[in-house]
Amino acid sequence: MEKDIILTALQKGELTLQGQFLRGSNYTFLARLDLEGRGLDVVYKPTRGEQPLWDFPSGTLAKREVVAFLVSEAIGWDLVPPTVYRRKGPLGAGSLQQYIEHDPDYHYFNFEADDRQRLRPVMLFDILINNADRKGSHVLIDKSDHMWLIDHGLCFHEEDKLRTVIWDFAGEDIPPALLEGVRCLVEQLKPENRLVQELRDYLSPVEISALKLRSQGVIDRGCFPPPASNRRAYPWPPV
Repeated sequence: MEKDIILTALQKGELTLQGQFLRGSNYTFLARLDLEGRGLDVVYKPTRGEQPLWDFPSGTLAKREVVAFLVSEAIGWDLVPPTVYRRKGPLGAGSLQQYIEHDPDYHYFNFEADDRQRLRPVMLFDILINNADRKGSHVLIDKSDHMWLIDHGLCFHEEDKLRTVIWDFAGEDIPPALLEGVRCLVEQLKPENRLVQELRDYLSPVEISALKLRSQGVIDRGCFPPPASNRRAYPWPPV
C-alpha cells in the first residue's frame, strides 16, 4: 500500500481496537483500520493513557511520535512508519502508526554483524531527535528487510536527554551521504518552510529551535559523539 494511501487511512479510516500491548508504562493498543474496503493494522497510543513524567510536558508524547515521522520524511531516510495524530479515537485523541510485521525475538542485542552495520542512520537519527529511550527492541526489520524505528514519545526535549543502546559508531566520521540528509533537514527548519509550520502543532518553539541547533551541531562536528559522561546515557530496561 502506497504511503499517501496509508496516511489517508490513518486519518480517515474506521478504527477498531484488537488488543493491548502490555509491555511499557503507557497505554498502547493494536487496532484495525478500514477505509473503502482496505484494511491496515495500526498501533494506537491515546494521549489519556500517558503516564505523567517530571521532565516532559503532560499530554505530549503521542504528538512527539508524529514529529519523529515528519523528521524522518524530511531527511528522506524512511525510518519511521507512517504516523498521524488523530483527534478522535476509541479512547480519545492519540497517535496512530502503521504496524510493522517483524520478528520480536530479533533485535539490536542479537542482530547479525551485517545488520549492526546498518545502524549508522539510526544512531544519527536519535542524536537529531534527542531520543531519551532508544531500547534494543525499538529497531525492527520487516519481511522485506527494511529497518524501521518505533516508540518516539520521549524525544525532542530542549535539554540533552539522549539515552540509547546504540553507541557502536562513537568517534567515527559521519558518512557524507548522511550529513547531506542533515543539511537538508536544517534547510527545511527555516521558519518560513512548511516543516516548521507542521511542527508548531506538536512541539513548543523552544523545542523546534533546539532541533535546529542539534542538527547544525551534527554538521559542525561531523562525527558521532561518545556517550555522555555526566549523566546516564543508556535507557532502562535496555530491551
